[in-house]
Amino acid sequence: MTILRAAAVQLQSTNQRDRNLEAADRLTRAAAADGAELVVLPERLDLRGTAQDYADGAETLEEGRPLAWAKELARELGIDLVAGSICEDAGEVNHNTSVHAGPDGETRAVYRKLHLFDVEVAGTVYRESEYESAGDEVVVSELADGAGLGMSICYDLRFPELYRALSARGARVIAVPAAFTLTTTRDHWEVLLRARAMENQAFVVAANQVGEHPPGLRSGGRSMIVDPWGVVLAQAPDDEGVIVADLDYARQDEVRAKLPLLQHRRDRLFDQVHV
Repeated sequence: MTILRAAAVQLQSTNQRDRNLEAADRLTRAAAADGAELVVLPERLDLRGTAQDYADGAETLEEGRPLAWAKELARELGIDLVAGSICEDAGEVNHNTSVHAGPDGETRAVYRKLHLFDVEVAGTVYRESEYESAGDEVVVSELADGAGLGMSICYDLRFPELYRALSARGARVIAVPAAFTLTTTRDHWEVLLRARAMENQAFVVAANQVGEHPPGLRSGGRSMIVDPWGVVLAQAPDDEGVIVADLDYARQDEVRAKLPLLQHRRDRLFDQVHV
C-alpha cells in the first residue's frame, strides 16, 4: 500500500463522559465512512475539566469504558484508532494516556504523556503534575499496513528530541492528540506541527480540542494533517468535526531520498539526544 487515508477528529469535550464518547463515536464513524483507515482523536477525549474531574473520573485501562469503547469501535470499523488520550488510573498514580487500537480490536500500543503541562499562558496557570504523573517510555506502534506510528500528546510537541527518537525508531506517521490552548494554537500550533513534520520527514496527524471546556478553559481547534515536506494537507475550522487526507508513502520516500537528512543526522555528537 502506498496511500493511507488518515483523519483527525476535533472535539469539544466536557466533564460529561457520555456526551464526549457519543461525539467521538459519531465523528469517528463519519471519518471511516469517508474512507479513513487511521483515525486520531484529541487529548482528553473522555473528560475535559478540573483536576478533581480527572481524579474522580480516572479509570483503569483494563476495566475503563473509554478504552473498551475505542477497541470495539476500531474492530467494528476495521480501522487503526488512536484514542487521543484518556484519564488512566494506574494504581498509585494517574496518567494522561494514549492508546492505539488496531483493526482487530486489540491494543497495539500504550503511550503515557512524557512532558506534563506546568506553565502559565495568558494569565492562566496550568499544573498537570498536580494530578497526573509523567510516563517514561518512547513508543512507536505499527499500523495495519506495517508503517511505524509514533505516539505523542500535546505539550510533547515542544520537545523535538522526542520526535527525533520516534523517527529514528521507524515512525513514518506521528499522532499528536492535543488540547492546545486558544492562545498557543493561534501563535505556535501550525509552526510546531510543520517543523516536527519537516525535521523528521514524517506525516503528522494532529487532533486538537476546540472551544470552551470546564472550568472556563479554551482550546484552539485547527486540527491539521501535515506531510513530510511541511505542507498542510488538511486543517479543521473552529468547531467539532473531521478532516481527512491521503498520506502518500511514495512521496515520503521521494522526500527522504532527495533530502536525506535522516541519514545525515549525527546524534552521537549530541548527548542530549538518546535514541
